[in-house]
Amino acid sequence: MSGKNPYGHFKKQFNHGGITYKYFDLCSLDSKYEKTPYCIRVLLESAVRNCDNFHILEKDVQNILEWSPNLKQGQNDIEVSFKPARVILQDFTGVPAVVDFAAMRDAVRELGGDPQKINPICPADLVIDHSIQVDFSRSDDALVKNQNLEFERNKERFTFLKWGAKAFNNMLIVPPGSGIVHQVNLEYLARVVFEGDENDGKILYPDSVVGTDSHTTMINGLGVVGWGVGGIEAEAVMLGQSISMLLPEVIGYKLIGKLSPLVTSTDLVLTITKHLRQLGVVGKFVEFFGPGVAELSIADRATISNMCPEYGATVGYFPIDVNSLAYLRQTNRKEEKIEIIKKYLELTKQLRNYENEAEDPEYSEVVVLDLSTVVTSVSGPKRPHDRVSVVDMKDDFRSCLTNKIGFKGFALKPDVLNATASFQWDDGKTYSITHGSVVIAAITSCTNTSNPSVMLGAGMLAKNAVERGLSILPYIKTSLSPGSGVVTYYLKESGVIPYLEKLGFNIVGYGCMTCIGNSGPLEENIVNTIEKNGLVCCSVLSGNRNFEGRVHPNTRANYLASPLLVIAYALAGRTDIDFEKEPVGINNKGEKVFLHEIWPTRSEIQEVENNYVIPAMFQEVYGKIQLGSPDWQNLQAPEGMLYPWSEESTYIKKPPFFDNMSRQLPPINSINKSRCLLFLGDSVTTDHISPAGSIARNSPAARYLGERGLSPRDFNSYGSRRGNDAIMARGTFANIRLVNKFLEKPGPRTLHFPSQDEMDIYDCAARYKEENVSLIAVVGKDYGSGSSRDWAAKGPFLLGIKAIIAESYERIHRSNLVGMGIIPLQFLPNENAESLGLTGREEYNINIPDSIKPGQKIQVQADDKTFETILRFDTEVDVTYFRNGGILNYMIRKMLD
Repeated sequence: MSGKNPYGHFKKQFNHGGITYKYFDLCSLDSKYEKTPYCIRVLLESAVRNCDNFHILEKDVQNILEWSPNLKQGQNDIEVSFKPARVILQDFTGVPAVVDFAAMRDAVRELGGDPQKINPICPADLVIDHSIQVDFSRSDDALVKNQNLEFERNKERFTFLKWGAKAFNNMLIVPPGSGIVHQVNLEYLARVVFEGDENDGKILYPDSVVGTDSHTTMINGLGVVGWGVGGIEAEAVMLGQSISMLLPEVIGYKLIGKLSPLVTSTDLVLTITKHLRQLGVVGKFVEFFGPGVAELSIADRATISNMCPEYGATVGYFPIDVNSLAYLRQTNRKEEKIEIIKKYLELTKQLRNYENEAEDPEYSEVVVLDLSTVVTSVSGPKRPHDRVSVVDMKDDFRSCLTNKIGFKGFALKPDVLNATASFQWDDGKTYSITHGSVVIAAITSCTNTSNPSVMLGAGMLAKNAVERGLSILPYIKTSLSPGSGVVTYYLKESGVIPYLEKLGFNIVGYGCMTCIGNSGPLEENIVNTIEKNGLVCCSVLSGNRNFEGRVHPNTRANYLASPLLVIAYALAGRTDIDFEKEPVGINNKGEKVFLHEIWPTRSEIQEVENNYVIPAMFQEVYGKIQLGSPDWQNLQAPEGMLYPWSEESTYIKKPPFFDNMSRQLPPINSINKSRCLLFLGDSVTTDHISPAGSIARNSPAARYLGERGLSPRDFNSYGSRRGNDAIMARGTFANIRLVNKFLEKPGPRTLHFPSQDEMDIYDCAARYKEENVSLIAVVGKDYGSGSSRDWAAKGPFLLGIKAIIAESYERIHRSNLVGMGIIPLQFLPNENAESLGLTGREEYNINIPDSIKPGQKIQVQADDKTFETILRFDTEVDVTYFRNGGILNYMIRKMLD
């Protein structure tokens, strides 16, 4: 039972506008507070305010208060609980969350409880932004056509979400067509300081958030502590649970100097991403400080924070300063609210002055970057942290062609390096492509479109290019997907839209499109030409993810770049170009035009931004955001507390997670005579485990849909069908670039032992299930990196995988595995499958004792080999979830008390 807050005597108050505002005076807790990193201060305030010695213990408060720069991961790990102020969802991850909520209501009712108890307690916002696809581009009606198709394909999902908005309290759903979740969060949903209701007045506390998208960290740029969690963990927070976490190290990242007039925030973030990935910050907090921070706009900071998952940290935090408050004014937040926010932050010493070194906290480690050393960059061809200077791009790409297969290699033979192939286009002309040819150029949402400087810079570059007589080859699939309506507003007002459209960068939709894999189809003649000739063709996008097979199956090389460089490489038509020596294009007069001749400077861009990015735009866009389009308004959703599941639906299906569930805890069983379904290497991402993109026509998921009368044009994507467990189970490990060491070629296939039959992974798992054989997977380092997809854990659970043995795990994915009752085991230091002589063909026995404890050693027997692993249950809460069969089962049993 919750009790009285033992820290109530630290509560103070002030009066503003006739209203009394209360807050917890953190400064009075301990003199060490003023040297504590600002991100830790937010964790501390939450613990103090929520301390009831039930959910949050006094021990949690003391542990956070005693945070020390000497704290090191792996040594004296300190577990604390944290209650974020709110939860944010996007529809790819939000649909399965609402499906789970609906199924939990059914389960509670079937077990004799009150289903109304399954209701968000913590405020939750869901932004529908991942459903739209680039089916149409390079035309004035592309936006309308794509949005119409979005509604046609996703009507069932949208109807279900509209039901959820009515059926569940404390849940706001932002309709499709509004923008990307992270930008809407930044421009509209973020409170910076929450204003809660108490019986005798108002209480103020820092905004904090967890989200079901790994790039939730983008909000760190505004000074809001937030990070991505798995959908199942987010659901627990929505139901009032705290997050159990290890008190993190905090890396202080000091910025000094100023950026060159010709570089962009994208160049800066790619530099930081590579630097921090090399440093090693997985599971740590990064807090930016130093005079260089004051030189960055909030949008610049948000771009850096957005890429936090790419450099591996939990958060990439920029404490709130006067620029943050100015951003609130620019985005049309009320002045009275801003005054209250400032007052509260000053009283609790959470308002930062980056120029004042006396305010610098103590950090676990400090690294320094001089902004003046940043150069124009891209990242790729297969990972976000493989930064390449643009001046080195030509040589780097050419070397990648012949390097051995890997993150920087395609292993082409010398005799095919100069291969070219021709095809005929709609205009009747014949065009040639080769290795390095750009076939997709996308200015994508969230990472960069939140930043007016790079968006306006791209528009100005387009204007200069058009005025110099340049154009883009017609077969390159160009697109512009703004992060919010505000972007369109200022692009139109500044007069650059016509030039972007002239180059083919028409607006195609408001949502997460190309970067998530919703790039839409390439023309068949291009696909055939690429496949027939084995060409390494490229996409260039201003996004944050470029893993293999993610953007499009036929772009083997994918480069992240600023919106300006997206246009530059589209103009050039290829990535293997040296812009210093070669022209970006030949104009309609036959003249060579070099990139430096049309590239705008930061000061030129800043002048346009100051004139055209104004509060009235935000008021106009967000004043009507909850209304949605006429299509949304006309959707008829079911009524009632319980969802009326339809057996006919291929989008929304009641999941089997709670079938045959009882009130009693299930017994803990060892894993005996299990088989290895997959034997994988390093950096297996959630895109490999649970792809979000198109459903291949020869896949188990396609067969399932075909059996239900759907044609391939109606398959949609895996991401859009996350409300149907039957499809998601069949889509687990369905990435065409998956490298399973059992087989010579990449693809979603495996071997069935001991028959040695090669099969689709789902079909193989189904056969094992019929044979009553439990499954495991043996994998390498950084297993589960990438997007925070709960289906990357739910899918393996449905396949029958009981345990994973890995060299290391990505933070969110490990938590998701625990949340689904899958056991994450880790090889001992300096050991792996190779060093232990494992082939994956063995029969595995894993002894799981009833008295399991976090971090204990677990013995594994693989035929005649025996070795120890570390049980990656990191906290007692992890153990509790496992004993219940998963986090959702635990929540159901709690609701029955």
